[in-house]
Amino acid sequence: MQSLNDFWQMVLDVWRTGLYGVDVSTIIIALGIFSAFLVFRQAISTIILTPLKMRAKKSKNIVDDNLVMALERPVRMIPVAMGFFFAAEYMELEPGLAEFAHNLVRSLIAFIIFWALYNLVDPLGRFFEKMEKVFTPALVEWLVKAIKMLIALIGAATVLELWGIKVGPILAGLGLFGVAVALGAQDLFKNLIAGILILAERRFNKGDWIRVDGVVEGTVENIGFRSTMVRRFDKAPVYVPNAKLADSAVTNFTAMTHRRIYWHIGVEYKTTIEQLRTIRDQIEEYILENDAFANPPEVSTFVRIDRFSDSSIDIMLYCFTNTTVWGEWLEIKETLAYKIKEIVENSGSGFAFPSQSLYIENIPGERPETFVPPKNK
Repeated sequence: MQSLNDFWQMVLDVWRTGLYGVDVSTIIIALGIFSAFLVFRQAISTIILTPLKMRAKKSKNIVDDNLVMALERPVRMIPVAMGFFFAAEYMELEPGLAEFAHNLVRSLIAFIIFWALYNLVDPLGRFFEKMEKVFTPALVEWLVKAIKMLIALIGAATVLELWGIKVGPILAGLGLFGVAVALGAQDLFKNLIAGILILAERRFNKGDWIRVDGVVEGTVENIGFRSTMVRRFDKAPVYVPNAKLADSAVTNFTAMTHRRIYWHIGVEYKTTIEQLRTIRDQIEEYILENDAFANPPEVSTFVRIDRFSDSSIDIMLYCFTNTTVWGEWLEIKETLAYKIKEIVENSGSGFAFPSQSLYIENIPGERPETFVPPKNK
């Protein structure tokens, strides 16, 4: 019987001692408090977010709706911090543990605050998009990334300071390390600066069709801090360093206002002057009266007898289409080729082709064959 009492006293002693001087019943109740906040996490976040959502719906602006959506996930973390705080307060921890618990709660609060700020950057970035004259879409994307990175760094520094870790000496050490890294990462900074210049000068934007002679031709998909990704027309991605794009001549076909057609049409030398005039006038009339082509003074349009080539009389055709879409331009050019062939053939002339004439002054008369002696057997 005495042994049973001893065992029971041991059970009570363990129950009262618990963990770090906190009895088991208190720990269980604290866990219950924390679990209750987790259970009602959705309800608490709904109470906080519902008034914000109702106010956002009344506004015609979609930005405030996006702001509320950005806050939704950080707000759901608030009950977690509250549950941990009240559970720690209920347990009445020793000074050392109490300080640890309070630092953990403060860290959770800081994390929630900076997480919310981090998520708010994307919706607020749309304000920059409205300032098209100052900020291009690619530049807005860069600004959003830079602000997010800055918020993340400040948030990390805040949490470290809460735990008594001084950020100043760390930054000083990183500064010395950064000097050493910078000496070996000059290309990285060069490409970064080049990327900023590309965005500031608005050389091209995402989705533009560009060509850099000897480097790449294709569609811009992403302008990064170090390189720009251009997808070629065979769908292969090409990552071009920004410095190369900044130092090279870049042709931006998307920025074209019109697409050019520049041909030399060679007709036969037997074509008469009247036929040349007819061909020239009908081609010019077709271009000027067709809505697919841009007309002077908006663009230059020329249909002229240009030169006497080796095998043809060349008519120069120089004009521009209203469309810049490659497929539509090819279709217009094809229709123009049919029309030119019809005009030339109806005029009674024809297209010339390269040819050479061989003139022989003297035709040799009859003469005896050259005797070739037989070989000795």
